[in-house]
Parts: sequence; C-alpha cells; structure tokens
Amino acid sequence: MHIMMTVNAAWNIWNFRRALVQALLADGHRVTVLAPPDDSVRELEQLGCGFMPLEMSVKGLNPLQDLKLIQRTKRIFRAEKPDIVLSYTIKNNIFGAMAARACQIPFIPNVTGLGTAFLSGGLLQRVAEALYRRAFGPLPVVFFQNDDDLQLFVARRLVQPQQARRLPGSGIGLRHFAASDLPPQKQPPTFLMIARLLRDKGVLEFVEAARQVKAQWPEARFQLLGAIGSENRTAINADTVRGWQAEGVIEHLGTADDVRPFIRAAHCVVLPSYREGAPRTLIEAAAMARPLIATDVAGCRSIVDDGVSGLLCEVRNAESLAAACLQFLAMPHAEKAAMGRAGRDKMERQFDEAIIVEAYQAAISQMTKAG
Repeated sequence: MHIMMTVNAAWNIWNFRRALVQALLADGHRVTVLAPPDDSVRELEQLGCGFMPLEMSVKGLNPLQDLKLIQRTKRIFRAEKPDIVLSYTIKNNIFGAMAARACQIPFIPNVTGLGTAFLSGGLLQRVAEALYRRAFGPLPVVFFQNDDDLQLFVARRLVQPQQARRLPGSGIGLRHFAASDLPPQKQPPTFLMIARLLRDKGVLEFVEAARQVKAQWPEARFQLLGAIGSENRTAINADTVRGWQAEGVIEHLGTADDVRPFIRAAHCVVLPSYREGAPRTLIEAAAMARPLIATDVAGCRSIVDDGVSGLLCEVRNAESLAAACLQFLAMPHAEKAAMGRAGRDKMERQFDEAIIVEAYQAAISQMTKAG
C-alpha cells in the first residue's frame, strides 16, 4: 500500500515515529511524509520514505489560511492517491481528516495533545471542539496518547467510545534509551527540563522554583534544554532567557540532536507543563532510569507514578514545584536510584515502541479491509 503520514514538522516523524516508519517499510508499504520541510527530510529519505512539502502555518486558527490548507491537502491527496493517511498534530488531524473525507481516503489521527486551544477555554475552545467533532465524527479509529484526553473527547462528544483507542504515547526504543546509573552524590544535584521554551510548558514556574530551591541549596543546578523562538504565542523570548542566565538561576543548554548525554548527567528530569499528550521527554528520561518531577495533569500523570517513579506537583504553582524539588534533594541516594529503576520498569512494561507498531498495523489492516 501507499501510506501517507502528515504532521506539522518533518522532524516529528523522524524523532517520534521512526520505528513505525521502519516497520511499515519492512512490511512492504510505500511511505510518504507530508509536512513542512526541515533538516530531518534528508534522514527520512535515507530511511526509505518519500517526502512532500506541505505549506502551512502552525500558529493559531485563521479561517482563510485553514481553508487554504484543506484545499491544498485535498489536491495532494488526489494527486498522490494514498491508500491510507496517518496523521499527527492538531491542524493536520482536523483539516487532514476533512480533506481525506472529501477524497474518500481512510484516515487515522493521533491526538498527541490538545494545545493552547484547550488551555485557553472560552470561544477558542468551543471553535476547536466544533472542528474536532466535525472532523473526527465519521472516523472508525482515533488514537489518543493518554486516558485523560480520551475521556475528555468522549465526554464532550467529540468522538464516540467505540472510535477511541489508547496508545502509550509514541513508544520508546528501550535499547537506544538505555538505563544508566545516577551521577555520583558528590556532584552538584542537577534538575533538567527538556522542552521548547514556552509558558505552557511551565518554564516560568521552573525558573521561579529554581530561585526558591537555590536559596536553600545554592549548589543545585537547574538546566533548560530546548529551543527559543518557537512559533507559539506562549513562546519566551531570548532576552528573558539571557536575563535568567545572568541572574545565575538557570543554565540554558540550547538544543541538541541527542538528549541522552544531558539526561545521563542529570539527577532528575522535570516537566511542569500545563497539559501534555504523553510527554516524550519524561518517557525518554524514565527509560534511562531517571527520577521525574512533573505536574499532576493529563499526560504527565500517565508517565509518573507519584512517590514511585517520581513526584507530582500542582500545575501553575512554582511553590509546589520547589517543594517537590526540595523533597527530592532530601531523599537518600539509594531512594532516588530506586525511583529511577521503577520508571525504567514501567517503560519496559507499558511503553515499548513495539506496542505502537502493532496497534497501527492492526488499525491499518482493519480500515483498508473495510474500505
């Protein structure tokens, strides 16, 4: 078959769906990625994928731009004639589903998170819900990355229970993200946050918590690994980050193609996000046997078992995050290491990428036979 995968950035497929692509290619299918191009296109093509550029804006809802995106996507679907389309990220899910229905092409979306629309409430959330309801209504299968999002979509009647299927995030390559020992106790305790520098990721709370913790533990290090200047209305600007660094409260590590050395060097990985699908950074850190601190919100709590593999804190609450960091610092080294091992065990049981591959193979078989 010709299987098309659409997403709002090509790197998303390379970083998070590579095992699925490899499995589909091994099954003898032709795979084409439809996305805005970036530096990962070459790697995808070397893997054996075709690639088609998709012109789209990843920011906000704009009726004129979004209508053009639907028309643009329909033209591509009609020209390429895929047997089925697999979709990720909000706009590709919603407008891709509408385009696929017009072209009578089977379509499987994956709800990887709800984004700013569901965090803002009000009119924007109502518009987003109406779009989801219209786009997903006729689809036989809609994948979700956590139970909270699945139950919300069912409760709001955006999907029916029989449509919804739960996946354990994007899965994790357990060999690639191998477990490693915690850094020695004699090294300064290091808290690492891996995320785009957005307010919705809880960066402001991370910085304020760092101030509070360093008042008691001056040697503690708080590191941010992630891009500045994302196309998102909650993005934090470079001047603000430089100010934090000058203050000595955080270290900005920039970006990295391979996060493993940074995770290995950390004692704890932190994500104080306001809402997630199934946060990849926590999954990667848990696979590498790192204790976690995260907010008690959808997505994060599906990864972190509070008191077992990490600690949960209140969302949008720097004092709660600081208290969790101080609680972690007070633990004996052996207890921290046990938390890390518990996280690794959970990834082995529930998040192996083979689970994702099998779920997609089954859904593709079901939908193409039905068609």
